[in-house]
Formats: sequence, C-alpha cells, structure tokens
Amino acid sequence: MTALLTTYVLIWPVVVLAVLLVVVGAFARDVRRARKAGRRVI
Repeated sequence: MTALLTTYVLIWPVVVLAVLLVVVGAFARDVRRARKAGRRVI
C-alpha cells in the first residue's frame, strides 16, 4: 500500500505538468496563427 501511495504522489505532478504543457502549447499555436492572420487572440 505504501508503494502505491508513493507512486501516486510522485506521478501526479508529472501528469499535471504534461496537461499544462499541452494547454500552453495550444495557446502558443493559436497566438502564432492569429498574428499570421492579422487578428487578435482575445
């Protein structure tokens, strides 16, 4: 049981980081496309 809890505690920050990188990457891509098209992002 301790090994499972330890694994969970060590893995969830990696999962959160991966999700954050996907969101930031998508936003950066949208910013680049908007600039190229001459539009505003917001």
